[in-house]
Amino acid sequence: MNTEILTARMKQLCEKDLNYGIIGNCRSGALVSDKGSIDWLCLPKFDSASVFGKILDDKNGGSFEIITETESRIIQTYDGNTNILITRFHCEDGVFEVHDFMPRYKLDNGQYYTPPDLIRFFKHVEGAPKFRIKFNPRLEYGRFDTKIQIYDKYVKAQTTKGNYDSMYLYTSMNNSDVACQQLITLYRDEFILVSYNQKLLKQTMERSYMKLMRTKAYWLTWSNRTTHYGKYNDIIDRSALVLKLLSYQKTGAVLAALTTSLPETIGEVRNWDYRFCWIRDASMVIKIMSDLDHHKLANRYLNFITHLLPEKDEKIQIMYGINGEKKLTEFELDHLEGYCGSKPVRIGNAAYKQKQNDIYGILMDVIYQHFHLFSVTLEHSEELWTITRNMVRSVQRNWHKPDKGIWEMRQNNKHFTFSKVLCWVAIDRAVKIASLLQQNKQVDEWLPLRDKIKADIMENAWSEEKQSFTQAYGHEDLDASVLLMETYGFMSPQDPKYVSTVLAIQKELEHKDLMYRYKNKDDFGEPSSAFTICSFWLIKSLYMIGRKEEAIEKFEKLLSYSNHLGLFSEDLDFETKRLLGNFPQAYSHLALIETAMILGGGQLSREEILLQMLH
Repeated sequence: MNTEILTARMKQLCEKDLNYGIIGNCRSGALVSDKGSIDWLCLPKFDSASVFGKILDDKNGGSFEIITETESRIIQTYDGNTNILITRFHCEDGVFEVHDFMPRYKLDNGQYYTPPDLIRFFKHVEGAPKFRIKFNPRLEYGRFDTKIQIYDKYVKAQTTKGNYDSMYLYTSMNNSDVACQQLITLYRDEFILVSYNQKLLKQTMERSYMKLMRTKAYWLTWSNRTTHYGKYNDIIDRSALVLKLLSYQKTGAVLAALTTSLPETIGEVRNWDYRFCWIRDASMVIKIMSDLDHHKLANRYLNFITHLLPEKDEKIQIMYGINGEKKLTEFELDHLEGYCGSKPVRIGNAAYKQKQNDIYGILMDVIYQHFHLFSVTLEHSEELWTITRNMVRSVQRNWHKPDKGIWEMRQNNKHFTFSKVLCWVAIDRAVKIASLLQQNKQVDEWLPLRDKIKADIMENAWSEEKQSFTQAYGHEDLDASVLLMETYGFMSPQDPKYVSTVLAIQKELEHKDLMYRYKNKDDFGEPSSAFTICSFWLIKSLYMIGRKEEAIEKFEKLLSYSNHLGLFSEDLDFETKRLLGNFPQAYSHLALIETAMILGGGQLSREEILLQMLH
């Protein structure tokens, strides 16, 4: 059977969809299905081994499910502008809700309480609904069996072979009933707490309810700070909440996504671990979050960067572990079947070794924003100025060399246009930073380099045949990343060459209302799924060149392709509009926010916000 037929058959047989909600506390996160099953959770932190991994293997992954005794109608929503997920079960014998969350709130000492805990708060609504709990953890990615032991105060799960690992379950219900899938009748509110740690204090309903209320208050307060716009506030708020969940409290790192190895296309091998901090992705997230008035994220991220680059000759990698790890060895978990049978399941990411010259410009753009918008301490200014000068030196050494590009091609290096443009951005922002700091000598030194890079791009990246800037020097292939030439100020949206580029890219890469990132063959053949961020880039570009009605229509349609909670993954299937790739994807949500901000009619004043609330 050839590969195309096999892939098509796998798509037909696989009934999974990414109908999940994300919960978390900036230490770890979980995915809860629209049926109330926890199918992904890593403890004690984002990049730890999974304890529930059903999303990657129905049999061996492990899950935490709620199975009602009678037929039920299930509705799932977030609790307003929070990261508390409510799954409501309407059963023949009664109604109940499960409020899923991971505790996060501020303590009296100013520190944040973010334990490696997940709480399921069962809220009785009416009747006497009956259900069973399927508590089936598979620690350490399910490599070996997990043993369940029932004690008076808790249920303990632990590994039987390999690396030792364990987790604990506490509940107001009967321990044996929960652990052994016995029938439970809900007459009142109850709770289940799973924790990486054994608890020192008695876990009670009152304590769980207090954690729920304090976590809710935290998220409502956080969301209230998000900048309001004339339109699209709800989707901006939800995407901002997603991006916040993908930030790691301890270091300030920002993850690309919560998951590993969810395939870009069912049955293919484009399956990668995204539980790391890409300098590009994270810097884009931080810039958007700063625009939304969430400046603490930017401060913590810049601290992460300054700690990564303590020495002046330190070479910046494209990505790091969330604790700053530099070596991210990639290997495969052969015992897992993969999402819809899409092997391999990969842990780690070999792309950390790649050279991608665009990261200098994207990081420099964030540093410039920081200097431009905020007053910073002298010490912090000096650290960032040192990093600025080091990155200029790196650009001077590397801008004219080929690299792997934004899409991380694993084989041949090319002179990618996007990488060149972002090298120009690096020097442009460095010049502006130097001007702000009154370092006029550096301004004079760096301006000729900025002009030289721009002239090189204008000469070598333009195709007369395509009437467009192309993916790489000497190639006729088009690439959606080139649309960002306007975003980063390299070209005016009114520039005839930019307008022509937008229209050429739309003509060549748009398919059934969605966008390829490129169509030329890469390391794994020709791409076959839509890259979500590129669809947002096209919409924004169309709006900027004056095709506003078309852009708004496309934006509304694209929003309808999200899952039931407004969440996006990395990719979409062109035909079915099914979500594919790692989930939820920071890239997709930052592009959604940026596009919504531009199409949303500008920021609202405090008075306008109050009037909006009154109506």
